[in-house]
Amino acid sequence: MKDTSKRPIGIFDSGIGGLTVVAEMMKRLPNEDIVYFGDIGRFPYGVRSPEVIKKFSRQNVRFLLMQKVKYVVVACNTASAQALNAIRRNFDIPMMGVIEPGAYGAVSTTKNRKVGVIGTAGTIASSSYTKAIQKLDGKIKVVAAATPLFVALAEEGYLDRPASHLIVQDYLLPIKKRGIDTLVLGCTHYPLLRNVIAKVMGHRVFLVDSAEWTVKAVKEDLQTRTLLNHSRIPGKYRYFVSDTPEKFIQVGNRFLGRDVAPAKRIDIEKY
Repeated sequence: MKDTSKRPIGIFDSGIGGLTVVAEMMKRLPNEDIVYFGDIGRFPYGVRSPEVIKKFSRQNVRFLLMQKVKYVVVACNTASAQALNAIRRNFDIPMMGVIEPGAYGAVSTTKNRKVGVIGTAGTIASSSYTKAIQKLDGKIKVVAAATPLFVALAEEGYLDRPASHLIVQDYLLPIKKRGIDTLVLGCTHYPLLRNVIAKVMGHRVFLVDSAEWTVKAVKEDLQTRTLLNHSRIPGKYRYFVSDTPEKFIQVGNRFLGRDVAPAKRIDIEKY
């Protein structure tokens, strides 16, 4: 019987943001092979209906299964909120989203039980983080706010410029005034803005990076399922996209701090 643990981990996102999960996985699970699919041709998912998001997610998983993956990480907040439970029922492969680990990180961290959550308009409108946090601890007060411009700042490389500071301040000062001690970065783009977010929020507010907590959860789950790759050979990485890869490569290099080329375009509608 072939050792399943040597197979790659599959990760999909609606675009480029999920590469922050890949970056964290490279650090914490350096021996794991990774297959990443960025659905940039159908980005963003947040404007789609739940039915369409489920359809896209099923296609993404089918593609990853064709790559013989052993595990699937849904590195997209919208898909995690709208489709994860459904696709778990559709496929016989272990999966992890980004919302439950991020919520667990917030609950584990907060001392005063006042937690802030920032994300895209779609993620905040779904109340997915609020529900997940309060499911773990119903006494926690959640202050949620949409910060959609953060995605553009991350993708354009405006990571710590004066303009970035002003935008972040405009979004976050009202949340800070609510007395939170923990802030969930509820979008996979947001870790790139961690430095400027930390400056605005101050040292008394702990930042929960959902990518970081997701990879912690994935590692624990792989260990439990005896799927962890114990090889000492460094992992290999393959990247696929649903549209022209030029922008993905350009922005992806910034996200990972290393070369993501070549990224191959595939016809996701075949799946």
